[in-house]
Amino acid sequence: MNCRVCGAELAEGTLFCPMCGSSVTSSRLRAPELADSRPSDTSIISDRVAERPAAPAIAGRFPDAFELDEDGLPPTQAMTILSVDEAPRARPIAHRAYTLSFSTGDIVEVSGSGLVGRRPITQPGEHVDHFVVVSDPTRSVSKTHLEFGLEGDELWICDRYSGNGTVAHPLGGVARQCEAGRRYRVTRGTRVEIGDQWFDVS
Repeated sequence: MNCRVCGAELAEGTLFCPMCGSSVTSSRLRAPELADSRPSDTSIISDRVAERPAAPAIAGRFPDAFELDEDGLPPTQAMTILSVDEAPRARPIAHRAYTLSFSTGDIVEVSGSGLVGRRPITQPGEHVDHFVVVSDPTRSVSKTHLEFGLEGDELWICDRYSGNGTVAHPLGGVARQCEAGRRYRVTRGTRVEIGDQWFDVS
């Protein structure tokens, strides 16, 4: 009988190896430990992918002739990477347009914010998409009479402290005097009075 650790010859009934001192009983139960060839402080990861079995051929999935990648696998779906400058710009959300038909005969299509009046002007730092000029010889319409805008797909109006006020007549509803500085939602079919003039929303 030999010691499984150092290989020394042992006499029958020996409990410990006289050469290495290992327990003969444990050496019988445990195979000798092999030295680990890897460094103890660092795990080294190979820069190549481990060998993988070839992907099974699927009819119609890939063209008859194609180049395999460096791992011997079929090519994946093509991907184009663009720089930030080359990437397409996100389009703004398109709102439904509204048509304002004025008593003066003017028809204006709007799809954003705007001001209505004889000579509408913005306040410092204010930006609007539309300036709607109303011809009013009697000057019942203020220079900047009201503002409008979209909230989602709904149109709202707001009196800009005009001299003669703004009245909204919803289709089939009750007329309402608009409080200055407060937004009011108007639906299609509403008539909005501004001084002696008016416009219909459609």
